[in-house]
Formats: sequence, structure tokens, C-alpha cells
Amino acid sequence: MNADTAPTAAAERRDAAGRPPVRAATAADAEAITQMRSERVLSAPFTEDWLQRCTDELAPRLTPGGDARAFVIDAPDGTMAACALGLIHPVLPAPAYPRGRAARVQLVATQPEFRRRGYARAVVSALLDHLADVEEVTLFELHTSTEAAPLYREFGFSGNPALMRMTRHHHLAGAVPGAQPDSTWVPPQQYADSLPRAAAYVCLYVTDEDDRPLQLHSVYSPGHPWHMIGGAMDLGERPWDAVVRECREETGMTAVGPPRLLATVFGLPRERRPYSTLQLIFDGGRLTAEQIRGLTLNPREHDEARVLPLAEWEALMPARDFVRLRAVEEARRTGVAAYVDTWGNA
Repeated sequence: MNADTAPTAAAERRDAAGRPPVRAATAADAEAITQMRSERVLSAPFTEDWLQRCTDELAPRLTPGGDARAFVIDAPDGTMAACALGLIHPVLPAPAYPRGRAARVQLVATQPEFRRRGYARAVVSALLDHLADVEEVTLFELHTSTEAAPLYREFGFSGNPALMRMTRHHHLAGAVPGAQPDSTWVPPQQYADSLPRAAAYVCLYVTDEDDRPLQLHSVYSPGHPWHMIGGAMDLGERPWDAVVRECREETGMTAVGPPRLLATVFGLPRERRPYSTLQLIFDGGRLTAEQIRGLTLNPREHDEARVLPLAEWEALMPARDFVRLRAVEEARRTGVAAYVDTWGNA
């Protein structure tokens, strides 16, 4: 490897935006990329013969005249910390890909000691940008694992992990200003930033064996002193998984399914809360007196768990909170899910 392609301690550095430095791979990187594929991607590593065969085939394809493009991050010791490899191939043109150029993301791999640093995201981003903007590729495909699929969805891919696809257009030079673009694709973060803000919450409606609602007393929210078990969903968390987590954190109790949705509650943005809220309220069943006594409250959130007949809760909470509680009680009693869109409007 000559001085122009020799790796540096790049993995220890970040650019001004905090991103790891990524470079385009050359034919000299073919062996390291093949080794990464053998060790980190394939179910069974290559034999020495296959390592050499694949290296010899990949090297010329990584030249400007070849059909392979890769981006890598170098480790401090001169090895490869992460890489992403794409293979370009022709397809019949169509309005969505007028150049008739497609690419398959063949390989994305990171050495274990460099994971969770954003390296995979960095090399994939560089690869997709280059293929779209320089190589004029518009159709992208890849196969991935279920665990890695969310990363690719952030880039705009859709579909089952067994075959994810994306159509992406670059801005053509000489395009007429104000003309209708040939694609509505925008980077995922840019699209997310354009959406109105909303927060998603989950709640668990629990009663005693006499159907008296159980409520927790808040130590931090004087505006909502009594409320159901629940809280905000984490990014990427499924609603019922959030219910199980919140129930365990707030009471020490394990919520058991199957999930049964009782109500959907919507709140408009307010001056002191400039975003909409959406609550999904699930049925937590009936607890015995012994189970209620056994609840373990998180003292940073609640200092009391109480059960009362529904009517007696009205005097202890704001009107909008009681409207929600009454709607949830009726939904369980009648078996008809409730919809409330006035919660938090005051």
C-alpha cells in the first residue's frame, strides 16, 4: 500500500460536525474489504483460496472503470474499522430511474471494537450520496437483518429486510429553476424536521376487583395530581412494550397481555406545550387487594396508589382528566373503544 492510500489513525478523529472521517476505497482496499465480508457477514468464513479469488475479482472493480464503489473508515492500527460496498448494474429505464442505473448495497460491516460510534451510518451515507450524486444511480436495493433494517429506513429504504428498496434522485445540472422535480425524495431527517411535533404516550387502566379505578399520585405534576400508570414512549418503542416498561418502572408490577386498547386520547398543542399529544390507553385488568398492597412505587414519580369509586375521583382531579377516566371506564364496561379529543385543551 503506497503513501497515498496508507491508512491513518482516522478512527480516532472527527470532523467539525462530529462525524468520523470516511474515505473512498481503492483497489488496494480489496483484500481488507473481502476479509471483512468473510469475518463479519458470511455465515461461514472464506477459505484462503476463496479469500484470494474474491480479492482478485474485487480489486479491478474498485477502479474508476469498474462497477464497485466502497467507502471505509480506517482504524488507528492501519486495519479497516468499517466499510460499505455497493455494486452498480444496469436496468431498463423507467420514470423512477430514467438513467437505467441501479445499485445493490452488497456489504456493510464494522469491526466489533468500533461499533456504536456511528461508523456504519457514516460509510453508508457516503456510499449512497456518491452513487446518487456522482454515479447517477436512482434505484437502490439491499438485503439486511431485522436488527439493521431501522438504519436503512432512516435513509429512505422501505420493504421487508429480505429486500429493501429506495428510489433517489440527485439534482441534475442545468435543471430549469422552478421546474417540477422528478422526485419528491428528501433526506429522512429533513422530512422529519418538516413534520408537526407530537408526543406519544401510553397508559394502563387498572381497577380493583370491585371495578374501582386505581390512580397514582404524582410528586411532580400539580396540574395532573392523579393519573393512570403510564408515560411517554421512547423512540422506536412499540406501544405495548412501552406499557410493560412503564408499569414495571412505576409499580414493580409486570403487565400481561394480550394488549387490549380501551381508548385513544388526543390533545392539541398549547402555549406551554407546543406539540400535540396522543395517548393509547390499554386495559390492565383487575388487581386483588394483596396485589395493590404489593405495588412498589418509584418515589421520584409517585407517593401513593389509591382506589376509589369512579364518582369520587371527580373531586380530586381537573375536569379534563376525569372526562378521560370516565371514558376509559365506559369503554371497558361496554367493550366499545373510546375516542377523546378534548384532553389537555384547557
